[in-house]
Amino acid sequence: MFPWSQKYPAQVSPEIDVNRYQNLPDLLEETFQKFHNLEAFENMDHTLTFQEIDQLSQNFAAFLQQELDLNPGDRIALQMPNLLQYPIALFGALRAGLVVVNTNPLYTPHEMRHQFKDSGAKAIVIAANFAKNLQEIIHETHIESVIVTEIGDMLPFPKRFIVNQVIKRVKKMVPPFSIPHAISFNEALEAGQEYPYDKPHIKPDDNAFLQYTGGTTGVSKGAVLTHRNILANMLQIVEWMRPKLLEGKEVVITALPLYHIFSLTVNCLAIMNYGGKNILVTNPRDIPSFIKLLRKKRFTLI
Repeated sequence: MFPWSQKYPAQVSPEIDVNRYQNLPDLLEETFQKFHNLEAFENMDHTLTFQEIDQLSQNFAAFLQQELDLNPGDRIALQMPNLLQYPIALFGALRAGLVVVNTNPLYTPHEMRHQFKDSGAKAIVIAANFAKNLQEIIHETHIESVIVTEIGDMLPFPKRFIVNQVIKRVKKMVPPFSIPHAISFNEALEAGQEYPYDKPHIKPDDNAFLQYTGGTTGVSKGAVLTHRNILANMLQIVEWMRPKLLEGKEVVITALPLYHIFSLTVNCLAIMNYGGKNILVTNPRDIPSFIKLLRKKRFTLI
């Protein structure tokens, strides 16, 4: 027992069990089963439950394994803002044993080239809005498989069609691009339904993320994060928030991008571990409208 442990709140244990889970998929699967009927993520007024996220991410994992022939340890880049597609792609990649390379959607082609070459990414899930930048540099990388998603892809019809058409045709936010053999995100999910999912053996010290720095100290560098690293940090957060948060009752407005390490660990994983709901904000400019909700409902803004 350390001297400072005496200052901890009574409900907070001075220790965590880092061996509680062997890997992140073990954590995810326990969470999916425990909270299966609760709402997990919301975006543009459409919500997915933990059970739906479980099935969709498993379909995506099966697609990565069987269709793209990706193996545990292979790197996959995720480049999109906060959308329902992000947790599906993230959890699917982790369940397939892949190493996730989170990528800022606002990166220039030059920045993308560096990160993809340095990480050795073999596949990418990218929002269509940024695919033109990928087109410019993909031939200089190791990327073999491209999965393109449009902003409204996880919304129900006809809202999906309307949102995607307005963004593309009216707001002109999707520059024309041509990437041969690219597949759409929804096609990948549909194809994954036809394949079996084989849960890989993932050890605690296997890599889970190559999380790149902002480049303030020079060239952006990939921080290697193992499954144990992420689990330990997440369990510490969960333990410290225990006196304040109610299991299965919390709603979090997630304005920070999930590709950022803070939002990834706190919002996406720790809040999920409480059975909380993440309201994903795609465009930070929408924050004022969400603030109004704080006066009516119980929210945590992170």
